[in-house]
Amino acid sequence: MHHRAPSPAPSRRTLLTVTAAAAAAAVTGATAPLAHAAEGRHDDRGLQDLVSRMSLEEKVGQLFVMRVYGHSATAPDQADIDANLKEIGVRTAAELVERYHVGGVIYFTWAHNTRDPHQIADLSNGIQRAALAQGTPVPLLISTDQEHGVVARVGRPATLLPGAMALGAGGSHADARKAGQIAGAELAALGIRQDYAPVADVNVNPANPVIGVRSFGADSEAVAGLVAAQVKGYQRAGVAATSKHFPGHGDTAVDSHNGLPVITHTAEQWAAIDAPPFQAAIRAGIESIMTAHIVVPALDPSGDPATLSRPILTGILRERLGFDGVVVTDSLSMEGVRTKYGDDRVPVLALKAGADQLLNPPKLDVAWNAVVQAVKGGELTEERLDESILRILRMKAKLGLFDDPYVTHAGVDRVVGAAGHLAQADRIAERTTTLVVNEDGFLPLSRRTHPKVLVVGADPASPSGTTGPPTGVLAAAFTELGFTAKALSTGSVPTAALIEQAVAAAAGQDVVVVGTYNLTATTSQLALLARLTATGVPVVTIALRNPYDVARVTGQRASLATYSWTDVEMRAAVRVMTGHARPRGRLPVAVQSATDPTRVLYPVGHGLSYR
Repeated sequence: MHHRAPSPAPSRRTLLTVTAAAAAAAVTGATAPLAHAAEGRHDDRGLQDLVSRMSLEEKVGQLFVMRVYGHSATAPDQADIDANLKEIGVRTAAELVERYHVGGVIYFTWAHNTRDPHQIADLSNGIQRAALAQGTPVPLLISTDQEHGVVARVGRPATLLPGAMALGAGGSHADARKAGQIAGAELAALGIRQDYAPVADVNVNPANPVIGVRSFGADSEAVAGLVAAQVKGYQRAGVAATSKHFPGHGDTAVDSHNGLPVITHTAEQWAAIDAPPFQAAIRAGIESIMTAHIVVPALDPSGDPATLSRPILTGILRERLGFDGVVVTDSLSMEGVRTKYGDDRVPVLALKAGADQLLNPPKLDVAWNAVVQAVKGGELTEERLDESILRILRMKAKLGLFDDPYVTHAGVDRVVGAAGHLAQADRIAERTTTLVVNEDGFLPLSRRTHPKVLVVGADPASPSGTTGPPTGVLAAAFTELGFTAKALSTGSVPTAALIEQAVAAAAGQDVVVVGTYNLTATTSQLALLARLTATGVPVVTIALRNPYDVARVTGQRASLATYSWTDVEMRAAVRVMTGHARPRGRLPVAVQSATDPTRVLYPVGHGLSYR
């Protein structure tokens, strides 16, 4: 049902002078690009006056970006009220803003913030109404992790685009910029104005458990160019981009959600491998940079994670690289930042290191009170807080939030999941699909010679909860192109019974397409592949996530890499497999032998085409 949002809040206070471009955008409902929005830099006096009117408690609140459960700012479901009371001590998002004066809210799927576009817009408006009803009215900055590919909080009917490594395979700066612009425009229409993307990590470790396909690739220069393109795309659409995870999370075998990784790069290696994408982001005018909960002894021998390291955040990021935008911590709920210090020390140490926004602490009351007490006790000065608050307010001003922080259902309907955006996503995805193996020119498939297709394999959960399952999407795409296709989900750990079922289903088929998911030496997916290959029916594999899967597969007639399993990538893979699109993707990472990591099977840049 499409109806206009309730008219936004009574208070549309213009706290700052805005440029004509931002004012015009507010009138038309369009989102002003950052470059043309409110000129916060030359209006610092107005911002400083605003800061001077804040109490200490309001100042501390501005530094925090917090999660909150519920689809509504004032009337969430009872289960979400209970979760909020348990974790935060408030019932609703509006109460969170009122009690803690938070400067930002982060949306998560699991927190039930992102059910559908109209609901998201209404939630954003409700949060902004609460913010402007405070004693010192300051609009909030609403953020999320919408990297696309394998990390997406906002799902269908919003446009879902190829993720970073897929764009790395495509290699097109124009496509990366366009993807950022589409993603940014749709987020802005929902009231989400800070996106924790693009990932600037250079994935040089195939065993990386947390970055992987979230990175554009293993070549630092190529990653830097794509990061800069995405930054420009997002920010042209009126969303503050956030490159992450500084100083570089690409070479780790530990997930910082669960532990504290140590990066052993020398200072020279860091400068050559990890630094260039962040430098490119800064040159492109990036508004914010996210820290990493990693130890880099060559940059700071103290053993502190980068999030809490003054030599890294102030010495390198601020002074050496010249970044004066907003530094946001990675989530303070992650184990990587909590292993060495208590939850009361972490936010204080992050501010002392040079961070501005404190993201998602496990217990807000502990973190918030710790910062208040650190100021009262003299460990932190109010002047230090003011520096960070001014950076945050400048960003809000550049986004035009002081003029009009509200969004409309009409704006949502015009922008989110627009037909033109969906078509662009399909075309971009086609240019990312990588054909890694094609024995004797087996592909492309013809419905005259191979009309019957069985699709089996892993069906990993949709990143946004709204797409897939991949086996079904693949089969439907074949059917749409005139093939007779059926799907059988065998999962990422197929049982003996499912393997037998798949072998029986393969009888009489012309080709079996198998979706693989992060193959290891011991996975039962390999047993499934071996049994299917033994049937004599030709097998084509699709690496649904990590392109490294091809190193563990034998006997297949062809192998493709899609870098994620979202619908847009699955449909593109079928168009490539059937010759409706030609394969153009090139591996942005090297694939090494599974038994001898010193031997490269497929180098960076490998990718086959059709004659």
